[in-house]
Amino acid sequence: MSPYLNTLLFGIYPYVALVVLILGTMVRYDLEQYTWRSGSSQLLRRKQLVWGSVLFHVGVLVIFFGHLIGLLTPIAVFDALGIGHGAKQLLAVVAGGIAGIMAIAGATMLVHRRLFDARVRAASSNSDTLIIILLWIQLALGLLTIPVSLQHLDGHEMVRFMSWAQGIFTFNLAASSYVSGAPVVFKLHIFLGLTILLLFPFTRLVHMLSVPVGYLWRPGYQVVRERNHRAAPKRQPAE
Repeated sequence: MSPYLNTLLFGIYPYVALVVLILGTMVRYDLEQYTWRSGSSQLLRRKQLVWGSVLFHVGVLVIFFGHLIGLLTPIAVFDALGIGHGAKQLLAVVAGGIAGIMAIAGATMLVHRRLFDARVRAASSNSDTLIIILLWIQLALGLLTIPVSLQHLDGHEMVRFMSWAQGIFTFNLAASSYVSGAPVVFKLHIFLGLTILLLFPFTRLVHMLSVPVGYLWRPGYQVVRERNHRAAPKRQPAE
């Protein structure tokens, strides 16, 4: 890959994706709140939806927070905690591999359900179908990076991507250079991940931002208005 293309894809495109993600989400929430939903089709082929949804969401959440913590935590923090780069990379491979298998198994069920069930397909929008397929491909690319990572258990590859991610958020103009020599499968994984962020405001994924977190600490009982139990006056018989 030429230096110019590498800079374009991994030095400029990340900022384009992040700006569209933030501004697009704000505009959609302000102007189209009615569309701010997941568009559930749970009444159709429910059993497959439940299994696929649970596996997919659990796996994706582990992967998301694993990437978030693993890539954006300063390297000095891991060094101070005595966590070596090799140990961190091995942990990422094992935990990410298990979560990735769960997520892609669930995503496969969801893709099959959406494409091969006529009723679900009729109730789906083009963006629904596109985003679940892109997520499946992204999960597959993530799993394909594992064999490559196992060949570099010294943690060098992990440090490379940490330096790139942290460089983007600290506006390091040389951030793209950190991934210039990375294997193609990693570059495809990063590029597709950025593309999913770019498409985020225009898909059902926005419902992730409306998770009812308050339900976690709500009271275990419901407060209702107290009913008036006073007996109604008896009607007097007519004379």
